[in-house]
Amino acid sequence: MRIVVADCTVDYEGRLTAHLPLATRLVMVKADGCVAVHADGGAYKPLNWMNAPNHLLEEDGRWVVVNPKGERLTITFTEVHFETAIEMGDDPGLQKDGVEAELQRLLAERVEYLGEGLTLVRREYPTPIGPVDLLCRDAEGQTVAVEIKRRGEIDGVEQLTRYLEFLNRDDRLAPVSGLFVAQQIKPQARTLADDRGIACVEVDYDELRGIDSPALKLF
Repeated sequence: MRIVVADCTVDYEGRLTAHLPLATRLVMVKADGCVAVHADGGAYKPLNWMNAPNHLLEEDGRWVVVNPKGERLTITFTEVHFETAIEMGDDPGLQKDGVEAELQRLLAERVEYLGEGLTLVRREYPTPIGPVDLLCRDAEGQTVAVEIKRRGEIDGVEQLTRYLEFLNRDDRLAPVSGLFVAQQIKPQARTLADDRGIACVEVDYDELRGIDSPALKLF
């Protein structure tokens, strides 16, 4: 991990153009090559970024990041306040809580619960950034990546989006669609998923376990 805190401007050229005027920002370069530019605020989401794979060219007072699609991110530094590089090693990944792990197991055994004609290929299918919970095929034989959460929030949609980006680079699997599954999905997460073409399914944990739900039903 390389970390730079500096006064800089940022320009993006690609599907559209975007400009960040001069300000003090945090710039991170991760081991996989991902470059992200953050402000001191706005939660976890960067102001602009370039996912791997890409090529980082360091010039005098400027970084130019270009990916295979021809998109270009240019970071122009006027003053660097802090810079360091840290070897962080391999990350063990997110450990699921008991409910999420059990949901994954139950849905792997009854994957048709998520959609008619859906069949399981593998649990914990590996990607370069971590395993996707379930890899499935739909009734037409298309690949479906399933991410399972106890609570469906925006960060879960972001996580599945990253998995899909890597899975769709594999010609044996592409095209790969996404399915975001949780006991309850927040409206903001559902909106983001819809925007990215990811389907959402809410599941009843007790029903999967064969326990009658305490919720009142009309029938």
